[in-house]
Amino acid sequence: MADDLFRALAEPTRRTILDELAEQSGQTLFEICSRLSMKHRLGISRQAVSQHLAVLEAAGLVGTRREGRYRTSFAVLRTSGRR
Repeated sequence: MADDLFRALAEPTRRTILDELAEQSGQTLFEICSRLSMKHRLGISRQAVSQHLAVLEAAGLVGTRREGRYRTSFAVLRTSGRR
C-alpha cells in the first residue's frame, strides 16, 4: 500500500492532477484535461490523464463515481489517526 502511495506521488503530473481535484472536486476527465492544459500548460492526452487517475485511485488518493453517462473524479482526503 505504501509503495503504491509513494509511486503515485513520485510523478509531478499526478501531483498536479491531485491538486486540481483537491481544489475542485467532482471533475470529469474532459474538465481535468482542460484545466491541465489551460492552467498548467500541460499538453497531455486524455488517455494519459486517465492512466494517471487509475494510479491515483489504486493508491487510494482519488475516487470516482458514475453520474449518468459521465464518470467524475474526486480527491480522497484522509486525516491521520496519529498525534
